[in-house]
Amino acid sequence: MNRTLVISEVFPPKNGGSGRWLWELYRRWPRGSVQVLAGDCAGASHFDRTHDLPIERMNLTFPSWGVAGFSHARRYMQAFHKIASVVRSGEITQIHCGRLLPEGLIALMAKLRFGLPYACYVHGEELNTAATSRELSFLTRRVLRGARVLIANSANTARILMEQWQVEPARLEIIHPGVDVSAFAVAERNEEIRRELGWSDRRVMLTVGRLQARKGHARLLAALPAIIERIPDALYAIVGEGEMRSELEQMIAQRKLNHHVQFVGEPCDEKLQHCMQQCDLFVLPNVQIQGDFEGFGMVLVEAQACGKPVVAGRSGGTSETMRELETGRLVDCENESELASMVTQLLADEPLRQRMGAAGRRLVERKFDWSIVTAKAKAVFADRFGDRSMKIAA
Repeated sequence: MNRTLVISEVFPPKNGGSGRWLWELYRRWPRGSVQVLAGDCAGASHFDRTHDLPIERMNLTFPSWGVAGFSHARRYMQAFHKIASVVRSGEITQIHCGRLLPEGLIALMAKLRFGLPYACYVHGEELNTAATSRELSFLTRRVLRGARVLIANSANTARILMEQWQVEPARLEIIHPGVDVSAFAVAERNEEIRRELGWSDRRVMLTVGRLQARKGHARLLAALPAIIERIPDALYAIVGEGEMRSELEQMIAQRKLNHHVQFVGEPCDEKLQHCMQQCDLFVLPNVQIQGDFEGFGMVLVEAQACGKPVVAGRSGGTSETMRELETGRLVDCENESELASMVTQLLADEPLRQRMGAAGRRLVERKFDWSIVTAKAKAVFADRFGDRSMKIAA
């Protein structure tokens, strides 16, 4: 059996869709076939005692993804020496990287030193970051060329890799992130839970995601006055934290929207699931900001798993999370009136929301359940790395 080393700075309990994607995949791998080297963070030691997936922790947070400068190059060398020790002691035969940089560059170093093949997951938005710097662009191209296979999270990400980074289609695989359909499940409306959330009988729009510009929270806040005109009891619940918090709070104060907006913060898994299950409409009003875009949108899949209709921005890979018109709607979130009109229409039509929510649940069960996604991933890696035991497991 091949033994895989998974390298990822973002990994539970640290929040992040990419880390959750890796956790859900590799905890379903055959035992003894995976070793994870993950970034350290608060709560990591407690989390690692709750499961039997082998994980070693180290500081994988890089102040810069570049190598120019002594301190930056030393950081890469420190990480490489740690990985080299794992490779020597763990009979590692392949490396899977959570991102192109910095993880992919460390894997490239291991390939040059030990001859180990590697794969990289590509989420889309990091390609924009790399394109802003000649150094990062050069390093990214080296990592892309050295990888045996690149796992794109969406067809949109795969298209960008081919068109803008000249990656050959033969080295690309598309594997969508999935969802735990037993955890994110349809639940009856629960008045007690809604009171605890502070929602009671209000009609609730929910957004889950880091408070950053491309997630589009500001676009929905701008559209909110028009929504309130038609839906006076509307409440916009925002789950997540991030650099946009103070700017969003200023917008709310200036527009006197305090009664209609709630910051939930970073809830535990159970509370997050309650938010998904008890909201009336899930909205990810994502926009493209200077080339930064939403690579896929796992939260849209999770919301549909809970039987909720979804609205998302018409950019990035969000269209691949839904069946437009049947389970969700895509809108130009730069157009406040279009966004307000779509949200208002759905909030006002409960039977339509119920039909869309039921269709969304069926879609997720058929396409995005982790058992389906994991089986595809195992088959892909078995073919790319020649591991017959993985084909049997898949």
